[in-house]
Amino acid sequence: MNAAHDRQPRTRTGARRLDLRHCWAALAALCIAALMAQAALAEGKIIKSHGYSYFGELTYPADYEHFAYVNPDAPKGGEIALHAPGTFDSMNPYSRKGRSGRFAWMVYESLLGEEPSTGGGAPADVYGESYGLLAESLEYDEGKTWVIFHMRPEARFADGTPVTAHDVVFSHNLFLEQGLQSYAEAVKKRVLSAEALDDHTVKFTFATGISRRSLIDQVGAVPVFSKAWYEKTGARLDEPRLDAGPGSGPYQLDSYEVNRRIIYKRNPDYWGRDLPINVGRHNFDTIRVEYFADDSAAFEAFKAGEYTFRIETNSKQWATGYDFPAVRRGDVVLEELPDGTPPTASGIVFNLGREVLQDKRVREAIALAYNFEWTNESLQYGLFKQRNSFSEGTPVMATGTPEGREREMLESLGDLVPPEIFTEPAVTAHTSDPKRLRDRRNLRRASKLLEEAGWTVGDHGKRRNAEGDVLTLDFPIPSSGSATLGAVIENFVNNLEALGIDVKFEKIDPSQYTLRNRDRDYDLAFDNYPSFLGSGTGLHQRFGSEDAAFSLFNPAGLASPLVDAIIDLSLETENREDEIAALKALDRVLRYERFMIPVWYNDSHWVAYWNMFEHPETIPPYSLGVLDFWWVDAEKAAALKASGALR
Repeated sequence: MNAAHDRQPRTRTGARRLDLRHCWAALAALCIAALMAQAALAEGKIIKSHGYSYFGELTYPADYEHFAYVNPDAPKGGEIALHAPGTFDSMNPYSRKGRSGRFAWMVYESLLGEEPSTGGGAPADVYGESYGLLAESLEYDEGKTWVIFHMRPEARFADGTPVTAHDVVFSHNLFLEQGLQSYAEAVKKRVLSAEALDDHTVKFTFATGISRRSLIDQVGAVPVFSKAWYEKTGARLDEPRLDAGPGSGPYQLDSYEVNRRIIYKRNPDYWGRDLPINVGRHNFDTIRVEYFADDSAAFEAFKAGEYTFRIETNSKQWATGYDFPAVRRGDVVLEELPDGTPPTASGIVFNLGREVLQDKRVREAIALAYNFEWTNESLQYGLFKQRNSFSEGTPVMATGTPEGREREMLESLGDLVPPEIFTEPAVTAHTSDPKRLRDRRNLRRASKLLEEAGWTVGDHGKRRNAEGDVLTLDFPIPSSGSATLGAVIENFVNNLEALGIDVKFEKIDPSQYTLRNRDRDYDLAFDNYPSFLGSGTGLHQRFGSEDAAFSLFNPAGLASPLVDAIIDLSLETENREDEIAALKALDRVLRYERFMIPVWYNDSHWVAYWNMFEHPETIPPYSLGVLDFWWVDAEKAAALKASGALR
């Protein structure tokens, strides 16, 4: 209404029109209020917390003083030195190109503490929980459609500049623009926006109509980079580089000699050293990494004291190699410490992109050539156990035939599930004769499977198909691996050749191997898949169809509609009981697909170290924690140096 009209005298009709306008305005206000109330109701209550777990339960209260397993009085100081195999040409651990230096991730932090294996701050004594690191608290709606992190204003990068919400948003977007394709594509579909509400408050908004899994915890675990440093230097996340840039973590890159050594030093001005999440942790002044061409050279260097802590993975070495003077004097300590994590799903992986390996009968036949029992007794001193499951020895390991809730979930998927899934026990590794490498029973069975698949023995004892093509497999391994691993693979290859399969087995330079592994340039590869205890959208990256063609986390290129459907079921679960049932079904079907030959596992950490380190009496189940909560005994270190045992 303009001013001229407003000055005219009101008639009764005009008054009535004005009243109607008031009514319509009031009605519109009521509608808006109702919609807002409805939205608020749908959104549910706002949850505010000092940490996060999907089911909402946290072990440590808001006023916790430190994690239960650490020594809060652990002294600071000293050096720990470890080794790494092969070479490195980059200090950027997030690029697909180049070979990054060991522990290059260590300089960065995230809003929430990451997994305990990274030393990022998630407790190592509980599963699926994370606590505020760069963020002092977070809040989110009950439906998990958004999350707001309230950051610690005191947080600083190593160059002294503040860590802000703008750095968080920049880092999130950097991973989407320049990070791994499989990660970026998955996150773009689920995280609609990241915005800095002010310098120390950041909000993430999530897509609707998707699982609420791996939303809050994922954005909370993204490493935070300095936006100013990236803009100043023009560095890219997808390119290798030796300049790490400043992080906010307790350790920063001090120096390096390419392919020889990397040194990280604890930042004396580390902003978060007194936080409860960090009490009793990050105790070494220096972390040194020494590089060696192969494991034999690395072991000799350990015996000579060139580095001081070693995690042993070679059974022969553990059984026979540690009888040297420093051990007999007590200068080197040997320990077997409990490992409560499910063993990494290591094994011989089939490249399902190769036409010859797309027939499950061929894969099963090849698997029958692996003799775990003979290998373990003859090459590994009987120290290992046979792995069957992708989560061996955990509540989510499938056994027998499906029952109860697991069966109900599988039945809900209809014709996607092959009938034998319901009637046959979960696939387990075959047994073999421990007394001879060539188990004739298994090789006869393998030969029959190959013949059924159309691969018969022809000229010169080679397997050929109807077109006359020879069954040929390319199997590279890195030359920096242990001699025992090489021997295991060589004996496996001997059995394959006895079946008439032509195998090109070669040990290649670690850098070349890394490139071939990333390009999936192999038929067989000794690789691994992460084991799982809970659900999350990362399962789609590892085992899902959508990214199977290029995901670095899925070395087999597994693409199964049934696996996809079970992962989706697991993402929809709202209690631990259903989650366990869904993951049992997933484990069962992954084993049914036979895309990996499971090998051995060890349920202990084999560690050897020069007698200067201490650790808590009880090691938590989910991390050995050597870089996290071990420490140096200064008197023992001085005694070793005074005796001449260490320089």
